[in-house]
Amino acid sequence: MKAIVWTKYGPPDVLRLQEVEKPTPKDNEVQIRIHAATAGAWDCEARVLKFPLFLGLPMRMYVGLIRPTRITVLGQELAGEIESVGKDVKSFKEGDQVFAATGFGFGAYAEYICRPAKPKDAEGALAIKPANMTYEEAAAVPVGGLEALHFLRQGDIQSEHKVLINGAGGSIGTFAVQLAKYFGAEVTAVDSTEKLDMLRSIGAEQVIDYTQEDFTKSGETYDVILDVIGKSSFSGSVRSLKQNGRYLLANPGLLHMLRGRWTSMRSSKKVISGAAGQRSEDLIFLKELIEAGKIKSVIDRRYPLEQTAEAHRYVETGHKKGNVVITFEHNNIT
Repeated sequence: MKAIVWTKYGPPDVLRLQEVEKPTPKDNEVQIRIHAATAGAWDCEARVLKFPLFLGLPMRMYVGLIRPTRITVLGQELAGEIESVGKDVKSFKEGDQVFAATGFGFGAYAEYICRPAKPKDAEGALAIKPANMTYEEAAAVPVGGLEALHFLRQGDIQSEHKVLINGAGGSIGTFAVQLAKYFGAEVTAVDSTEKLDMLRSIGAEQVIDYTQEDFTKSGETYDVILDVIGKSSFSGSVRSLKQNGRYLLANPGLLHMLRGRWTSMRSSKKVISGAAGQRSEDLIFLKELIEAGKIKSVIDRRYPLEQTAEAHRYVETGHKKGNVVITFEHNNIT
């Protein structure tokens, strides 16, 4: 089968299309024929090991000290069709259309993947694909959707809360806008000029162009601030919270985490960070919202599998709106 193999740490050119062995499912696994995957910021960060110091070293120990050895195929979310199942699998059958997050196992940049039918912690999530989505639309849901859901739940959003989302135009942010609306919030979305119309179209009542205005200096206050990209002023964001407000950091540095603990101890305002879990029951919850017409995926561009390196280059420009999808053509697969 074809796969994009990760040969070393570095720029997008380290991703190479190669023929690799097709995986065989274990007794508790399903074999999925992948129809679509995504190029996410998380894949680009893994490719160059661009992580905060406290996470970068463990990732290098896990993946490979000098070059990738344990993980050689990137890609953390996918949609496809189950082609075969292990003998102990009861929850899925051949022909089921599914979508999944693969956790730190990665592996979605390949024509086939084997995944546990009942993933445990750190193994990702797997569920039947929403009936009203294409494979490409469904592939763009798992990581961004689960991350957004995790942090907004941490925010304990109530009806009519004022919620600001910084970095709202990306994979996590576009789902966060829609989920915050679903939970009853009034949403302000912050991103660059070219993304503002899209953000209005998915439900943001207010939009702020960060190239023209700093939301922390506007005088407005919010019940919840979700910083997806970790680039807002920490002190300014805390000042922009109402009493008992919550500042959610999806991509914190070590200093932000330390300052967050101090702030939470010293005031009524809470700073919350930490990795989001990926659970199949939460993916099913997102599926139900999608089928009810409450949320949808936003797709900017599509690239065929062999152009995955180009997809990574585009993601790294920071200009993508929502998601970048990797598409597959299944011809003469061996």
